[in-house]
Amino acid sequence: MIGRLLILATLAVAATGSQARSQNSPPEPDGYRMEDYRGPVPATLSGARVVTTGEAAELWKAGAAFVDVLPRAPRPANLPPGTIWREKPRMDIPGSIWLPDTGYGALAAATESYLRDGLQRITAGDPTKWLVFYCRPLCWMSWNAAKRALIMGYRNVAWYPDGNEGWEAAGLPLEEAKPAPAQGR
Repeated sequence: MIGRLLILATLAVAATGSQARSQNSPPEPDGYRMEDYRGPVPATLSGARVVTTGEAAELWKAGAAFVDVLPRAPRPANLPPGTIWREKPRMDIPGSIWLPDTGYGALAAATESYLRDGLQRITAGDPTKWLVFYCRPLCWMSWNAAKRALIMGYRNVAWYPDGNEGWEAAGLPLEEAKPAPAQGR
């Protein structure tokens, strides 16, 4: 109960911070962003809270579930046979679930199911648990995924547009992440 009160108090302050972010931001679209995912993002997301790094940190301390949706870099197709390829480590906000490729505007049925299953796991089926979506700054993917969670019926959705880079710049901890396994694996 105290955690939920702390979250609500923190988010009440968010309204004043979002006014400063709204200048020079594109308008919020009606649907999902379908292309050009890297670029200026809106200052709002209807039905969700837009949070700063400080607000995200308070939500994290209060036990909110964090969801990273940054795509996983594919192995380059043109590598010569036998070449060892090492994926760049993904550093995430501790305790996050990484659900790569779930922030595109159009999702294949399997990818949408992967997102739905991942959210079910991280919330233990509680549609009122706070979910905080992020990826990188100036990236529409976390905006799309947060919007999709709202449509799925999650009631306490936050979007953290500064992502793990904003988190790191504030001197907050990060940990290496691996993509969440698909259900049944």
